[in-house]
Amino acid sequence: MHTNIFAQGLGNREQQFYLWFDPTLDFHTYSVLWTPNQITFSLDGNPVRVFKNRETELGKIDSNYHYPKSQAMRMYSSLWDADDWATRGGLVKTDWSKDPFVASFSNFSAATSSSNFAGEEALDSNQEQKLQWARENYMIYDYCADTKRFAQGLPAECK
Repeated sequence: MHTNIFAQGLGNREQQFYLWFDPTLDFHTYSVLWTPNQITFSLDGNPVRVFKNRETELGKIDSNYHYPKSQAMRMYSSLWDADDWATRGGLVKTDWSKDPFVASFSNFSAATSSSNFAGEEALDSNQEQKLQWARENYMIYDYCADTKRFAQGLPAECK
């Protein structure tokens, strides 16, 4: 699973995870809760990534740090090709004998709200544990650890 954050036309905030299940055996629930304070990516109710709004703090330090707050939300889901960027520099080999590659979606829903999410967005201790478990056991790429890509220094939120 590949996640990224785009704000004001800038991305480069990728994190990638191996899945701890075979996604072809059943449908799964992929969720994004985007509030003014943070974006939480979840898989079957388990948080796998949290991107906090630190713009007030970091915007003064790094002009490239932006939190998506003044643009419409867009979600993209697709099957990526086997380019180097999508295969961790060619480390993940594509088994072309298994083509065609297909994605199926069911019960898709998107909802918006102007409600205050303050109480809903904070992770409880169980969710925090699940987040750490996913990161420690299944994260295979974190832009905050990519010193080759960010040779001039990691993004401000990574420090």
